[in-house]
Amino acid sequence: MADPLLFNPRTYDPAHFDPETRKLLRATVDWFEARGKRRLIEDYRSRAWLADFLAFAAKEQLFATFLTPASAAEGHADRRWDTARIAALNEIFGFYGLDYWYAWQVTILGLGPVWQSDNAAARARAAELLSQGEVFAFGLSEKSHGADIYSTDMLLEPDGEGGFRASGSKYYIGNGNAAGLVSVFGRRTDVEGPDGYVFFAADSRHPAYHLVKNVVDSSKYVSEFRLDGYPVRPDDVLHTGRAAFDAALNTVNVGKFNLCTASIGICEHAMYEAVTHAHNRILYGRPVTAFPHVRRELTDAYVRLVGMKLFSDRAVDYFRSAGPDDRRYLLFNPMTKMKVTTEGEKVVDLMWDVIAAKGFEKDTYFAQAAAEIRSLPKLEGTVHVNLALILKFMRNHLLDPAGYAPVPTRLDAADDAFLFRQGPARGLGAIRFHDWRPAFDAYAHLSNVGRFREQADALCAFAATAAPDEEQSRDLDLLLAVGQLFALVVHGQLILEQAALTGLDEDVLDELFAVLVRDFSAYAVELHGKDSATEEQQRWALDAVRRPVVDTARSARVWERVEALSGAYEMAP
Repeated sequence: MADPLLFNPRTYDPAHFDPETRKLLRATVDWFEARGKRRLIEDYRSRAWLADFLAFAAKEQLFATFLTPASAAEGHADRRWDTARIAALNEIFGFYGLDYWYAWQVTILGLGPVWQSDNAAARARAAELLSQGEVFAFGLSEKSHGADIYSTDMLLEPDGEGGFRASGSKYYIGNGNAAGLVSVFGRRTDVEGPDGYVFFAADSRHPAYHLVKNVVDSSKYVSEFRLDGYPVRPDDVLHTGRAAFDAALNTVNVGKFNLCTASIGICEHAMYEAVTHAHNRILYGRPVTAFPHVRRELTDAYVRLVGMKLFSDRAVDYFRSAGPDDRRYLLFNPMTKMKVTTEGEKVVDLMWDVIAAKGFEKDTYFAQAAAEIRSLPKLEGTVHVNLALILKFMRNHLLDPAGYAPVPTRLDAADDAFLFRQGPARGLGAIRFHDWRPAFDAYAHLSNVGRFREQADALCAFAATAAPDEEQSRDLDLLLAVGQLFALVVHGQLILEQAALTGLDEDVLDELFAVLVRDFSAYAVELHGKDSATEEQQRWALDAVRRPVVDTARSARVWERVEALSGAYEMAP
């Protein structure tokens, strides 16, 4: 019997979506299943470019339907930017292979500056290219500066006719080998400061566009390219000045959200393989899954994965309900990029500890899952970058809630137009949040939710009385430990909100919070050991340590759900 909490291609029916979305999601699953596991793995191992996949996507108009906002749809009723169905497709691509997801993901990033632009010609060109099945690229980062957009060396020299000649190189640019349109960030040579920034559209097939190489050993084409006097016409300019800077950051807000659901898909496929292998392997006369430590590791992996899905699904609702007066999504975005993806690493590691050498075998999906799951927390800067961003919201979130109308589940067939008119990328410290406590109050009867609530309340006291002072605020090592504690509270909050909306089994929820209690305690101990932690902070840290409430009957019931995954899905050969 299929577990309703996990994606299973055998039983997948996204009935909560409109008919066209259901058709395309199911067609995508069927294409991968027809391709088969042997071909999927061989393409991954041989680093084959994704031509067959992109041909399928073009035939089905998959990218055009999912990635064209309604404002550019030109009468195509099913085309819209719908974060809920984009998330569903992310999960499917992650389930079958991160290379497929990557080509789609960087197309999303490449489209971000275009859909935010007032350039009607560029928008029309992008919509037409999508209809033709083309992919896109996001030319932001550089070899010397990474994503430090203040220091770009892509230079645009005025040509005297209202346009520019662009010269410079970009690095780590996905789809740079094949993109019909590359959104490129640079700066004018005749204007100093932020007013000189420019985002423009380039074509990878132009003679002045030089593809240097793929910088990774993968089907993912993560390119280095160079422009030599590339002609930038007025119709190619997407943004200038501060608007170009904002477009870069706002594109990341939209596009890098996709990391979380890709991680979920990877973990789901790996979990079916791991549980099936462990449950059917006999060691010392018993199935591997008869050993208590194996059951604990697989159960922990399962509930962590469920938590990843609950958090990500609920974050979608806040993205889709966002507006100028509700920017709470700007906290939940780095949470999905950092917290959900690092949870994915833990899930895979727990399963790998169980299946051991099997996880290296070339005929398994797990072997690529173990490698690819590492990349997701690192595709948007680092965990540290996102933790530092998350910390900007801690005081307002914990101590100064504001009144908001409840955000409903957002699976409606609507266009998420606000995501392309987010406005200036500043003012994060002024963003307010709804009270996090009611989500916990609704499950106060669950022992480990109650235990974790004690820790969350303790963190509020820390923020009010023992927060890092001005000198400590320069110690990023200490701040990151605090950030992990705060991230756990936000993680738990959205998990509980989604649990209430979906009627999640309370055994699973309490088992998950037993894991979160352990995590909070571990980060508190880490904070205690930091060099610059004050005596007051050290005392607080040890006082915040809690032991989860053990319930062997509850754990046994959750284990039955995990055990049932054995044989529940195996990809067609």
